[in-house]
Amino acid sequence: MAYYQPEEIQKAKEMDLYTYLKNYEPEELVYFSRGTYMTRTHDSLKISNGMWYWFSRGIGGKTALEYLIKVRDYTFIQAVETILGYSNEKPPTMYQQPKKVQNIRLILPKRSESTDKIISYLSSRGIDKDIINECIDNRLIYEDLPNHNVVFVGYDKNNVPRYAGIRGTNSSRYMKDAYGSHKAFSFKLESTEKTDSVHLFESAIDLLSYATLKKMENKEWYNDNLLSLAGVYQPAKKIDESKIPLALNYYLNQNQDIKKIYLHFDNDSAGRIATMALKTILPKKYEVIDDPPLIGKDFNDFLCAKKGINYKKRYEKER
Repeated sequence: MAYYQPEEIQKAKEMDLYTYLKNYEPEELVYFSRGTYMTRTHDSLKISNGMWYWFSRGIGGKTALEYLIKVRDYTFIQAVETILGYSNEKPPTMYQQPKKVQNIRLILPKRSESTDKIISYLSSRGIDKDIINECIDNRLIYEDLPNHNVVFVGYDKNNVPRYAGIRGTNSSRYMKDAYGSHKAFSFKLESTEKTDSVHLFESAIDLLSYATLKKMENKEWYNDNLLSLAGVYQPAKKIDESKIPLALNYYLNQNQDIKKIYLHFDNDSAGRIATMALKTILPKKYEVIDDPPLIGKDFNDFLCAKKGINYKKRYEKER
């Protein structure tokens, strides 16, 4: 069992939920109204004035530690380990070698022998079945138990799983990272041939949608490096003080031959600000190319429009 000094436990207890989500799980923090936020997974969980309250369950608190224990069912030690693992790992800049990644053991969701549910779900989003099956064969995605969600897996250079993003395959919009996930190793598809470019996406779904669009154009999608940030990138208020996302920073330090970075972020204010920030803070040795979807908010919207799939209308009907 892990052991922590009293001062380390106190440090974990001091972090409020808003600070935790904003800095370490920004994709989970959703603006609700002035001074109030909610979580993407639980829209009845509101955060305001330094406190949080989950209205549908009648429980609340102040700290991130309480949230991880009461909402995510972490043990006390798991919650402390998660908070300390994030807060001790400051994203390195491009002018420094990245620090050794915090060694927190990734706990992968249980794997189902079936893949029917995830194939059906991803296909309903327009993603090509051959691309889906290739990802399954290479253990990049799988179906979990007992919920039959789709799990997107990221590996380190030794082919050891270090990241797992979980996405619901129904209308719940359930999204979370598995315990112990490190965003430096987020979901990616690496080129089968040497190339000096990398394509960047907010999510695994957008990444796979882009690959499908390339295949529809009879282009060799498998000869591109495709990298997901595992969530929306949020720059600092002063853009020139922003940090490069962990996934991109780690990837560039591991792939010194990269010269071009294609940004395929969403057509919304967050996506445009993120694009502006990276074009500002990335070193001048990189050619940074803004390439958002031509139609819709994101690349899955673009793909669904090209295929005539009204996914969002069906989602609203299911709700």
